Amino acid sequence: MKALIADDDQISQRILKTALSKWGYEVTAVQDGAEAWEALQRADSPQLAILDWMMPKLDGIQLCQEIRKRTAQPYTYLLLLTSKTSKSDIVKGLTAGADDYLTKPIDLDELRARIQAGQRILNLQTELIAAREAFQNQATHDSLTGLWNRAAILTALERELARARRKQTSFAVILADLDHFKDTNDTYGHIAGDLVLAEAAKRMRSVLRPYDTIGRYGGEEFLIVLPGCDELGAMHTAERLRTCLDQTPLEITDGHTIPISISLGVALGVADDRGTATQFIKSADAALYRAKGRGRNCVEMAQPEDRESWVVRS
Repeated sequence: MKALIADDDQISQRILKTALSKWGYEVTAVQDGAEAWEALQRADSPQLAILDWMMPKLDGIQLCQEIRKRTAQPYTYLLLLTSKTSKSDIVKGLTAGADDYLTKPIDLDELRARIQAGQRILNLQTELIAAREAFQNQATHDSLTGLWNRAAILTALERELARARRKQTSFAVILADLDHFKDTNDTYGHIAGDLVLAEAAKRMRSVLRPYDTIGRYGGEEFLIVLPGCDELGAMHTAERLRTCLDQTPLEITDGHTIPISISLGVALGVADDRGTATQFIKSADAALYRAKGRGRNCVEMAQPEDRESWVVRS
């Protein structure tokens, strides 16, 4: 773990640096509060900072106050060194944002105990951040495919619709449906069906641009949002999605291979289009329905008449 020592007393700094290095910390030592503040602004800055109260440029109290104004993660644990021993001074230091304090001259056993207490707090925070990120991932991603889930991909579509209107740009929506997926489940079992869904998601994601968005819309259906895309680009992308699935069957553990194909419906949104996200999805669904009617494993573009009848197909 990285630690920062800010102390203009060379002897004190040397004692602290030697002790922390011995205890396994990667130590950065600076001479004043301004250098400490600069070090704490860097990427991957130390999470543990030992600050002397009396320093040039920025003292320990001022530095604590500046650090606590930040909202960025992760948290920096602050241990304030002081020769002040009155309760009012200790309260002042803790109120400024210090997590703990240690009076000079430094007792190394006490220092180590207080640092270990801080380390427990930092470890707990790391665990809480990891748990929060895992929860956020579960709330927004499909557990089987790793793609955005239905709610998240619809939010992405709404966001792109608003952005396209604000920037006066076009975009495209693709609704894709795996062909004969029920037959796959009936023939090979649901475990194989899950493998097909996961593999299809992996392949489709691999051919999209970094700023395109794909999510599992429901069952074996996928919704793709393509920012800044005209009709030619949207059809080209849809064809690449179709090809990446159709060209290679999926090998399963018992030696069998499962052919994968997909049908896609494409709806285009232009700069002056006032349609809603639901209407664009319905247009793409109408085009998808025609692709299925043509024999599947093909791409269809939504037509003007698809916007006139907003009927959800079952």
